[in-house]
Amino acid sequence: MKLHVIKEWNQMTIEALLKHLQIPKKPTHELRMSKDITINGTPATFRDTLSTGDELYLPIAQEKSNYKSSYRMCEVKYEDDYLAILVKPKGVKTHPNDMSESNTLLNHAIYTLDSDYVEPVHRLDQETVGLLLVAKNPFIKKILDRMLEERLIKRTYRAKVKSHLPLKTQTIDMPIGKDKFHPNKRRVSQTGDRAVTHIVASKANGDGTADVELQLETGRTHQIRVHLAEIGYPVIGDPLYSDSHLRQLALESYKLEFEHPFTGETVAATLEQ
Repeated sequence: MKLHVIKEWNQMTIEALLKHLQIPKKPTHELRMSKDITINGTPATFRDTLSTGDELYLPIAQEKSNYKSSYRMCEVKYEDDYLAILVKPKGVKTHPNDMSESNTLLNHAIYTLDSDYVEPVHRLDQETVGLLLVAKNPFIKKILDRMLEERLIKRTYRAKVKSHLPLKTQTIDMPIGKDKFHPNKRRVSQTGDRAVTHIVASKANGDGTADVELQLETGRTHQIRVHLAEIGYPVIGDPLYSDSHLRQLALESYKLEFEHPFTGETVAATLEQ
């Protein structure tokens, strides 16, 4: 994997850079033992110092994802050598539950992207449309997983609910666990995992519905759907958490924004761009 040294990394040793990126111990040890690290094509060690503009080569394991190719293209909103932001259509699963499946977003991604390794950093419900971040090598997958855990990746969603008035901006902090009476449902449960959803904006449409903009602090299964239903505003078209008999879930992953760990630049993608 090639990295172009940015200003922030100037005068760091390779070892200091890996600590800065918070690379786990195992891949760090594997790189320490490698003889194939180079700076501008010259063999280098962990003690060597980097300068802005240098090209650093790190020999990372060439892992492959096991998803079958669907031979169908998916929509790509952003892509570079390390990661991509894809659009997941309504009714398409994020990834297969069985590796024999071949009609999920990851099956389409392995055909579309120029990478044998494509793995999701987060997931979307099958009926949710929207943006999904994927990693193109296991090295950045670990970094992006940490960034998600530390809430450094901002995920913004839009939903439509039944309401004559806009919903108040608020933070919904309610733990979510499995529903023991329904294998496909989740519910607010004091024994569940902490789940935090922020309602950041809302407007009434004048037709008995309101649009709601939300940001996730955690990412539990069905989190937005469960939280909105719990406060009395289930997502329109939700067959699990409302009285809807249609599978027309009015929920979308609208925007992703984060600082690229290798370039320092802001990556921002929206469904409309």
